[in-house]
Amino acid sequence: MAQYVVNNHSVENIISWIKQGTVAIPEMQRPFVWDSTKVRDLIDSLYKGYPVGYIIIWKNPDVKLKDGSMSSGKQVVIDGQQRITALTAAIAGFEVIDQEYKKKRIKIAFDPIHEKFEVLNPAIEKDSKYVNDISEVFKIGFDSFNFAFEYANANGVNPSEINKTITKLTTIEANTIGVIELNSTLDIETVTDIFIRINSKGTVLSQADFAMSKISSNEKYGGDIIRKTIDYFCHLKQRPMDIEMIKQHDIEFSGLQEFSNIQWIASNMEDIYMPDYNDVLRVAFTSQFKRGRLSELVSLLSGRDFETRDYKEEIAQDSYNKLHDGVMKFVNKTNFERFIMIVKSTGIIDKSMIRSDNVLNFGYALYIFLKDKKVDANTIEKVVRKWMVLSILTGRYSGSPESIFDYDIKRFDINDPLDYLKSVELGELSDAYWNHILPTRLNTSVASSPFFKLYLMAQVKSNDRGFLSTDITVQTMIEDRGDIHHLFPKKYLQNNGFKKPSRLQSDC
Repeated sequence: MAQYVVNNHSVENIISWIKQGTVAIPEMQRPFVWDSTKVRDLIDSLYKGYPVGYIIIWKNPDVKLKDGSMSSGKQVVIDGQQRITALTAAIAGFEVIDQEYKKKRIKIAFDPIHEKFEVLNPAIEKDSKYVNDISEVFKIGFDSFNFAFEYANANGVNPSEINKTITKLTTIEANTIGVIELNSTLDIETVTDIFIRINSKGTVLSQADFAMSKISSNEKYGGDIIRKTIDYFCHLKQRPMDIEMIKQHDIEFSGLQEFSNIQWIASNMEDIYMPDYNDVLRVAFTSQFKRGRLSELVSLLSGRDFETRDYKEEIAQDSYNKLHDGVMKFVNKTNFERFIMIVKSTGIIDKSMIRSDNVLNFGYALYIFLKDKKVDANTIEKVVRKWMVLSILTGRYSGSPESIFDYDIKRFDINDPLDYLKSVELGELSDAYWNHILPTRLNTSVASSPFFKLYLMAQVKSNDRGFLSTDITVQTMIEDRGDIHHLFPKKYLQNNGFKKPSRLQSDC
């Protein structure tokens, strides 16, 4: 059986899918990232009959319900979300959400005389040659003949020519776009592989993107609420000033307990850990499901039974419940602030001191996991603190972290946490590491080296003074952004007998 089929569907049909909810477009509820001029260019290309690329959709697997019957899965757009959102905004008049979470209209104006499209602005709005909003032309009941007559009188042109041009504009709805439909019988791993290979304007889409699309397409088990919780939490961490905008423009969500539970982040000024949706998903999934591969999250949210290889409603429901719990534990004020305290206690006092967010991600997942297991607070702090330092020393989560996330969380689950920590210490940080491996890695002039950063962490932990200073601490230098990268000033070295220039000398 073919893995996919390619069909051409009219713009009108594609828009109707969105209106009827038969196809899920997760990005309709998130900030629209396209510039308005790109919307204009898309409409212009359709008007001229140019190709505008393919849309790729996947029908979720049919799920076995509790009564034994089968439920047909909803189709999810996995590539082409921005184009579909642009079409529904310009032609159907849908509102989009901007970067401040305000709802707004993108109005595309049209000059029938010169057959020219523009983004509506105050100057164009006053120009009688322009149709201010092409969505008016596509509304049911629009009378192109009367419009052409009135337009022609106002602009001194031939009404029949204007009518012909407006008729051509309306045929945009009949223009077709290629739609690649992935077979619903494909397993999740194959669909995920196809998904992450799609190259959209040079950006390879990630498994986290796919997971977020899957989550928000399910309203039955609150996936849309989970996604908004993640999105708003991450957004408010970056832009706390937008909290009132969110309250005003998403009244329904702002009345939920989930929103109440994340509002505190708007007043949190700590910037050591600035999670995005990928981080929240990874921590919530790892801590609650004891797994590390996000492709498996998509499988579980689809209801996959890994033993029978079919799909069951109760598995999907349980997976959404677990994910919701994991997200709420991530955004919990006490959890988050306590974890940051542990991070600082290692000597990490600034975000510049740690290069890999995955060290923080696994550290936070481990903290939540151990807390769920009722491990005492002192042991949690010790294990999480030492594990993060070990991870930095060994580069444990550099590169692709999923397999090692999966390996580590499962070992922590089946072993005493202190015992597993000790066994990894003995294996990874042996005498050979300290005597040979680490000294070799220290042979670098790169100030961003994780080993140099770890050295600074140790100095902070020990409350050491800065180089050649009797009063200023290393911590103060880092917090005040002192010139800590000037390790060996050239004049100092020359005055002490080192005449040959060295890569370790600065020009101070």
